[in-house]
Amino acid sequence: MKMGRGVEWAVHSCVNMAWTPPGEAVNSARLAALYKLPAAYLNKQLQALVRAGILTSVSGPRGGFHLARRPENITVLDVVLALEGQEPAFRCEAILGDMPEADRQENFVRTCLISQTMRQAELAWRQALARQTIAGIADSMERRLPGGRDKAVRRLTAGLG
Repeated sequence: MKMGRGVEWAVHSCVNMAWTPPGEAVNSARLAALYKLPAAYLNKQLQALVRAGILTSVSGPRGGFHLARRPENITVLDVVLALEGQEPAFRCEAILGDMPEADRQENFVRTCLISQTMRQAELAWRQALARQTIAGIADSMERRLPGGRDKAVRRLTAGLG
């Protein structure tokens, strides 16, 4: 399965928002500058997270985005589905039904072993992403990169006091 690069950007952005003080909006241009990303494209990803109820958008001179829910209540799967859509990665076209002497009454989408294998793999993938929260990633990043949180927050909130 191939995901767009906006997924990585959005997860990093959510982690940064989890680190900022409660109620503090994070400006998308500052986020884009922090990671050297195209601001307009990042903003598009963040707007998709707003539509999915993951982020809240704040207008005005101190505007930007912040998490709409607690970071422990936002999974990586939530972010992926908000950006990539709900459709399954594999779509069985039931080509077994086109074989000679195929039972036209059979539901090949359900009974095809290839379709079942793909559904099981996607279910495992989705379950793994659903177990990973923004809070968990933020905590792991803090342990792996001591001081990284403080540096990021300073860069994102500099001059906003």
